[in-house]
Amino acid sequence: MMNLFHNVCESCSRTTTERYSTSFSSAIKLLHQDLRQPIFNIYGLVRFADEIVDTFHEYDKSVLLAEFKQQTYEAIERKISLNPILHSFQQTVNAYNIDHELIEAFFKSMEMDLDKKAYDHSGYIEYIYGSAEVVGLMCLYVFCEGDRALYEQLKMSARSLGAAFQKVNFLRDLKADYKQLDRVYFPGCDFSNFTACDKTKIEADIQQDFDNAYKGIMQLPVKARFGVYVAYKYYLSLFKRIKRCQPQNILLERIRIPNYSKAAIVVRAGVKNQLGMIG
Repeated sequence: MMNLFHNVCESCSRTTTERYSTSFSSAIKLLHQDLRQPIFNIYGLVRFADEIVDTFHEYDKSVLLAEFKQQTYEAIERKISLNPILHSFQQTVNAYNIDHELIEAFFKSMEMDLDKKAYDHSGYIEYIYGSAEVVGLMCLYVFCEGDRALYEQLKMSARSLGAAFQKVNFLRDLKADYKQLDRVYFPGCDFSNFTACDKTKIEADIQQDFDNAYKGIMQLPVKARFGVYVAYKYYLSLFKRIKRCQPQNILLERIRIPNYSKAAIVVRAGVKNQLGMIG
């Protein structure tokens, strides 16, 4: 019956990913079957923590996050939890020996979101690392399947990919973050007067992250490479759309990739993969 319990918990993490992010879940499904569920399990934990700080405004978010963090570590230590999201997450952490310092850094960034509304450069770097780069590193543990030398070789690229995704999310969600949550992540920006120069500077930084990430994607194990490449192309496409948008319009609308464009990305990536042009 324990297998049934494991399966039910994993289904919760998979459903959470599918309901919250169609793009990310579709990219996960392009990974080798062995890698899919562990990545769903990581996303479930990350998604629930993010919901606490971004959505549960009618509740004491600091208490909820502290309890969730404590329960996460208890689940990892006990190797079981009655919270299905935490149970499936601990399975992945324990199976792949994921460094607990990455989990600690993630929760620290979530704690920053409870009351921090603006960031200087050092705070921004710290937040990006904990909220996004460590998630890329957790996934890299799964992709490398115990090969520590490969992990060390690719970890800077994994950090860059996580950073690129997060910074694109910041631009995409600027309206909600600034107008609804009163948050300003990009240091030195006045979003009441967001200029083309501000936007160009941010975009140059993101492009550098994408460039650094691409080098690592091409060196990933075959089982992981195609799915990660598609996720990279999804976000690169979104980034290109944002670049074409005028600065004043960033605060007026949430830029999205149409479903037909997502499908086209998968088809083009599939053709490249069949021709051996990825990697």
